[in-house]
Amino acid sequence: MKKIFLLFLFVSVSSFSQEIALLKYSGGGDWYANPTSLPNLIRFCNSNINTRIKAKPSTVEPGNPDLLSYPFVHMTGHGNVVFSDADVTNLRNYLTAGGFLHIDDNYGMDQYIRKEIKKIFPNNSLVEIPANHPIFQKPYPFPNGLPKIHEHDGTRAQAFGIFVENKLVLLYTYECDLGDGWEDPQVHNDPADVRDKALKMGANIINYIFTN
Repeated sequence: MKKIFLLFLFVSVSSFSQEIALLKYSGGGDWYANPTSLPNLIRFCNSNINTRIKAKPSTVEPGNPDLLSYPFVHMTGHGNVVFSDADVTNLRNYLTAGGFLHIDDNYGMDQYIRKEIKKIFPNNSLVEIPANHPIFQKPYPFPNGLPKIHEHDGTRAQAFGIFVENKLVLLYTYECDLGDGWEDPQVHNDPADVRDKALKMGANIINYIFTN
């Protein structure tokens, strides 16, 4: 029933306007990091890939039933993350009903978020997403997979996922900092080509959600 409801919701909003949300989680991590990132991504997508996303993203808590109202939920931060039992149940219901969660490690989240993902999907492991996956193919090609936006430890950017019935429902971007690349230019002083890569990869994620 939930899957049917969420599918109906996605079809309905695609005809009018879509709304995406930022996840406000507990644990002390800065869920509110990168305040300009989602508005800039929305603006880029509406201008370039024909989406009709509301300009201001919503904020939703992981245990809130309203979570099922959003086809795309974004999560970021640098520190600790704690999902309660109620959060875990609601997130699992959301993701198995057709929702999508993008977790972008803003450097420092990795050691905390992996154990919380395991609470949501105890029988599923994060798997690295290959460069030939559709999320890297259109509308903008990324033949080498996830682009590197910020260096940090100098290791390669990696995209991990949880798949349900062969569909990607949770994307975890690591050692990349896509959200930093979406921010206003003066925040990190990234070159224009770096911000362009980040926004195009973000557009691919949004496109994947609304076309699969």
